[in-house]
Amino acid sequence: MRRLLANGAFTGLLSGTFLGLFLKMAEITTGIKVYTLLLNVDYFPILKNYYFPELIEFGFHLIISVIVAISLLFLIKKYRWNRTQIFIRTLFITFSIGVLVYPTTALSARTPELTSLPAIFIWLLGHLLYGLLLSVLFIKKRKSY
Repeated sequence: MRRLLANGAFTGLLSGTFLGLFLKMAEITTGIKVYTLLLNVDYFPILKNYYFPELIEFGFHLIISVIVAISLLFLIKKYRWNRTQIFIRTLFITFSIGVLVYPTTALSARTPELTSLPAIFIWLLGHLLYGLLLSVLFIKKRKSY
């Protein structure tokens, strides 16, 4: 159990950092506020009243990434997913998370427009790449949990 939590935390931190860097580079190169959307907490009733530095907001993102990774590892172990199931289901779940979170962009003036096709594309591509990295790391470390 301890090993599963440690592997999940490491995998979540690594993959979450990758997603953050990918979206930050995309925002810098295109001007589309996808990294801002990743860090956005404007839709949380209490948090929206506070200003947080970028590093703290990125920390919030990493906490969520670690929770996602550990949750997926629990599912992988409990249901004994094989390599193909790990790959396909992790991609599906992370893509679905991207789809479900994207509409929060409508709740902030700092993020892309809800109907921005380039923003949607970059956002979902980032979540697919995040899922790809997670699944590869899960498969690589599968014997250790």
